[in-house]
Amino acid sequence: MAQKAIREFDAKSILAKHWDKYFPNFTYAYETVMVQNGSELKKAAKEKTWLKDKKLVAKPDMLFGKRGKNGLVLFRDSKPGDVSLTKASSWIDEKSGEKQSVYFSFDGDTPSGEAKVDMLTHFIVEPFTPHSQEEEYYISATCVGDDDVLYMSAEGGMEVEENWDKVTEVAFPITATEEEIEKKIKASIPKDVAAKDKEAFADFAIGFFRAYRELNFAYLEINPFVLQGKKVELLDMVAKLDDTAGFMMREEWGDVDFPTSFGMEEKSPEVLAIEDADSKSGASLKLTILKPEARVWTMVAGGGASVVYADTIADLAGIEDLANYGEYSGGPTTSETKFYAETILDLMTRDKDLKGRDKVLIIGGAIANFTDVAKTFTGIIQAFELYADKMKQVGIKIYVRRGGPNYEKGLKDIKEAADRLGLYIEVYGPETHVTDIVRMALAK
Repeated sequence: MAQKAIREFDAKSILAKHWDKYFPNFTYAYETVMVQNGSELKKAAKEKTWLKDKKLVAKPDMLFGKRGKNGLVLFRDSKPGDVSLTKASSWIDEKSGEKQSVYFSFDGDTPSGEAKVDMLTHFIVEPFTPHSQEEEYYISATCVGDDDVLYMSAEGGMEVEENWDKVTEVAFPITATEEEIEKKIKASIPKDVAAKDKEAFADFAIGFFRAYRELNFAYLEINPFVLQGKKVELLDMVAKLDDTAGFMMREEWGDVDFPTSFGMEEKSPEVLAIEDADSKSGASLKLTILKPEARVWTMVAGGGASVVYADTIADLAGIEDLANYGEYSGGPTTSETKFYAETILDLMTRDKDLKGRDKVLIIGGAIANFTDVAKTFTGIIQAFELYADKMKQVGIKIYVRRGGPNYEKGLKDIKEAADRLGLYIEVYGPETHVTDIVRMALAK
């Protein structure tokens, strides 16, 4: 399972879109907006009149927690629940106007560890919900080993981690039926949930767990949610999606964004393009650019193999020589492989090696189970044909090791194509150890 974090706004939007299916016995107002500055918020208020009529809460929506302890949740001006549209707009402009220091760990209320410093660019704004602490609950779900695990607590809020001993954990095998799930959840509701809320809590937990599973969340947390009879308010949410399901969940998820976390470098256009292609495919296409000026590039089939190749290159050449990390696997089409190879070659051929050495392209992989090697190599060959001149100008040597269905034809085709195009290539099949081509390439 590949996990990608999404914004709180998108998590709430996904649940709201499917609310009636999973929570038919509850009401949820879904009054929430995401903005980048105060002007956007005032503009949104022209259509969403609740922004003018209600008191508000504003906070950054940039994939980091502990927002309250970092002083980045606006819910009071002079007293709790008195934040106006004007105040929220000016606060957002203030916080987005200069870099902010964010701590990710605390000892009580005291920051610990090193802060990350970056600009705040996205904010979520919602109505203030008057409630008592007794109405705050916690719920989350994720995958642990072969099980899906549901976590429930009667004590939600900022201190839930410090009171984890009060959290009830319920594990379900992936084969569990809906009847088994419902029965086990009802029997596992935390004892300290208020008696008046126990039935509603169980009903909500059952719908929550179904939504987590059926909407392909990898992690889903609401902390806290407020239960007031049959009315639910989702005060804070954290979510990750299983991006390997993206190709079949486009309608269910909608136009969801996978942003870069606060304090992390923005993703390059090439990485974003591969992510977009991956989301539309049943195959797996992954790319991380480590050091674009480095000389050793990989195009590896398989997630496990990509780790092995990266480790081997780091051991033999040093991490400074490794330009990228990623994989293409799961039976990609010829066109998908061509696009992936073009992206790698475009990055490789922009500049010559700073030390005047030939660059190295490792096209590796273990022995495929079902991926047609000849079909994927056809896509790589097509990319070679487009970039051959640039590859020769920069100086690129290609080393190939592959096995699996049609591997003999694939190896023969790629060798003949490279020879025809005047490219240096060495080609090996499964008789060669999976990472021997790394040693060969670096030795030469």
